[in-house]
Amino acid sequence: MKVSSKNISLPLVIQSRARLPLNRLPSASRSFAQVANVDNIPESDDATFTVPIKETSFETYHLDPPPYTLETTKGQLKKLFHDMTMIRRMEMAADNLYKQRMIRGFCHLSSGQEAVAVGIEHAISKEDKLITAYRSHGNTLMRGGTIRSIIGELLGRRDGIAHGKGGSMHMYTKGFFGGNGIVGANVPLGTGIALAQQYNDTKNITINLYGDGAANQGQVHEAFNMAKLWNLPVIFGCENNQYGMGTSAERASASTDYFKRGFYIPGLRVNGMDVLAVLAAVKHGRNFVKAGNGPLVYEYATYRYAGHSMSDPGIAYRTREELQEERENDPISNLKAKLIEWDILSDTEAKAIDKDVRALVNHEVEEAQKMLVPQTKSDVLFEDIYVRGSEPSQRRGRTVDETFYAS
Repeated sequence: MKVSSKNISLPLVIQSRARLPLNRLPSASRSFAQVANVDNIPESDDATFTVPIKETSFETYHLDPPPYTLETTKGQLKKLFHDMTMIRRMEMAADNLYKQRMIRGFCHLSSGQEAVAVGIEHAISKEDKLITAYRSHGNTLMRGGTIRSIIGELLGRRDGIAHGKGGSMHMYTKGFFGGNGIVGANVPLGTGIALAQQYNDTKNITINLYGDGAANQGQVHEAFNMAKLWNLPVIFGCENNQYGMGTSAERASASTDYFKRGFYIPGLRVNGMDVLAVLAAVKHGRNFVKAGNGPLVYEYATYRYAGHSMSDPGIAYRTREELQEERENDPISNLKAKLIEWDILSDTEAKAIDKDVRALVNHEVEEAQKMLVPQTKSDVLFEDIYVRGSEPSQRRGRTVDETFYAS
């Protein structure tokens, strides 16, 4: 049957919808907002008190919102600032080393997204598990990696966190399953980790992160289905930094409400530029999941200042004006301003923290540069294919001549 083109109206040019300012997220539950009194802050760094969360921080989907207050301490608030500053300085060091051609290959920086990694880590326990995609340096540091081991890995050195074999995209620590290079492929892996937690009755949860560029992957939705069928203890989390490589979310997704993508799974959109909102949201979600209510789908509305990777200048598909506008909503500056306003930190103290962090990062980079490169030997090449102590006596190569026999 011939279809008349007169009945079809398609735009020749796809125009992006106006992007939502990250500090003005609509809230489905504004009426629940509470006001916290932060006038009477205790002297001790360890005494608890309550701080407010902005009423525009959350948008819910079949889920009660987190509290609009957060119980914390002066010590924790200072640590949040310190940790985000540490990630930022580490990424700046990696950027510099790449431009000096000392780091080669892929290198994906998370500058601008620090509040997500830091807020999550302060909301979960070390017994909980976390898996993410390839923009993972900040998560690696928060999960127990060191600056020296991370920079050493980027440099391809033997004492790097993956012995110089993984690079930017493949880093691991106890309770942290990477850094995974294939878009969306970590989501079913994280679902399997949650299944193991349920099977072993650990009473812990899995944080399963992916980007907006992976959100349309079929395997992501298959993982949602399995997790809901089996009520697995997992919080799926889309780090929506607005661009999948050089394509805006609006051009890649018919719906950019990634927190609603679970359909039958409750969801929450969080202002990912506010570390306090992330912390409150993940604590809330962790309690929900641990109570046996099944999985959640979170969306962290954030922004990356750098390009997709170091080979991408990041200005061919977005304007300098947009970048400048987003930098004015910086997560580190946001928290610093609150801490100064609440008399928890002075501007001088904040600068001193940054100075100390910068000195530490510079020292760790120098030490990482002293690391040796891996030896080009077969026993090094075939190392860690199996759990140490369980290796077979031989491992097949491409040909019989390449078969490796353990000494």
